[in-house]
Amino acid sequence: MSWFHDWFNSPYYAKLYQNRNEQEARSFVDTLVKELRLPKGSRFLDIACGKGRHSIHLYEKGYKVLGIDIAENNIEEASKHTEDNLKFLVYDMRQPLPVPQLAIYDAAVNLFTSFGYFEDDNDNDRTFDAASAALKPGGFMVVDFLNAQKVIKNLVKEEIKSVNGTFFFIHREYDGKHITKTISFDDKGEQHEYRERVQALHLADFEKLFNDNGMQLIKKFGDYRLRAFDPEESDRLVMIAQKL
Repeated sequence: MSWFHDWFNSPYYAKLYQNRNEQEARSFVDTLVKELRLPKGSRFLDIACGKGRHSIHLYEKGYKVLGIDIAENNIEEASKHTEDNLKFLVYDMRQPLPVPQLAIYDAAVNLFTSFGYFEDDNDNDRTFDAASAALKPGGFMVVDFLNAQKVIKNLVKEEIKSVNGTFFFIHREYDGKHITKTISFDDKGEQHEYRERVQALHLADFEKLFNDNGMQLIKKFGDYRLRAFDPEESDRLVMIAQKL
């Protein structure tokens, strides 16, 4: 079983990251839809949607949304918000959607570094190919990734986080290709250890993925306010590509 399937389905994942900034997520969606200028009623595919926080706000903005995620626990939680135009599905983003779902989406979004997890680089292409197949011609793909260059330069190797009485010991390292976070902790006398492993992908890597899968990068930004991307200073790498 992959690390991301085990970790994302773990209750400890939700506990460690429970304080994610919901207002920041909503503000990012607001800014993003202004940039895309898609009319209400347009279809969004939220790839690796987690518990659906971005999907829900896209729906509230007047869009039709399908959120997909490999973690059953995430989709179970997200599905509590299901509406006629807001659906959630347990799905592996490397696999093309079923035929009725192909070439119907105006935009596909992959947000909050929900990519770069795979051992096989071909899975990166499979993911982008599946996203491209879901889009209408002229549709947009938005990818929000960490700025690997800045993260590597400023890597915090050791950290302790206390969350509701649980102490998470976090160790980070960079091996030349991956940024790995090892998370260890004790819960009721039982030791646990999980790992997050993300490829240190740069702008050129994403440009190639877009180009190889029928899309073209048209805009890039460095934060959730969509300010200019600076490889040395920006916290994020937010990209908008368009299907050819």
